[in-house]
Amino acid sequence: MSSSRLSGMTLIELIVAIVIISIGLAGVLLAFNTTVRHSGDPLVRKQMSAIADEMMEEILLKPFAIAANAAPAACARDTFNDVRDYNGYSAVNICDISGTTVLNGYGVSVSVSPPGASPVILSPVVATSQVTITVNVTHDSDSYALTGWRTCYAGPPC
Repeated sequence: MSSSRLSGMTLIELIVAIVIISIGLAGVLLAFNTTVRHSGDPLVRKQMSAIADEMMEEILLKPFAIAANAAPAACARDTFNDVRDYNGYSAVNICDISGTTVLNGYGVSVSVSPPGASPVILSPVVATSQVTITVNVTHDSDSYALTGWRTCYAGPPC
C-alpha cells in the first residue's frame, strides 16, 4: 500500500500570496507616484532662480541717481531709467523689458528700500548712498527671494 501525496498550493495559500504580492506592488507604485509627481520641482526652482537673477541684474545695471521717466504700460519696464523706479514693480506673468509676456505661471515683485532706510551693510559707504533690492519670484505656492545691494559708486550727485 503506497500512499500518494498530492503537491501544490491550497486556496488559502494562494489568497495569502496574492494579498502579500498586492501590498508589495502597491508600495512600489506609491513610491513611483511620489517620484513622478515631484520630478518637475527642481526645474521650477531653477526657473525661479533664473528669473530672479535676470531681474536683479537688470536693476543693478541702472544708474543710482534719480532721473525723470514716463510711467510704464502694464508690465513693461522700458521706461525705467534708475534703480528706484523698480520699487513696487510686480507682474503676474513674466514679461520682457518691452512688456511682452514670455513666461506664464510665474510672478515677480520688487522692492527697493529708500536710501538710508536699510541698515548699513557696506560700512565704508554712507547709508544715504546705498539701497537694498529684494526680488521675489512666485510659482503656485513656491517662492524664491533674492536680495542685493546697490551703492552710489559714481560719486555725487546721487
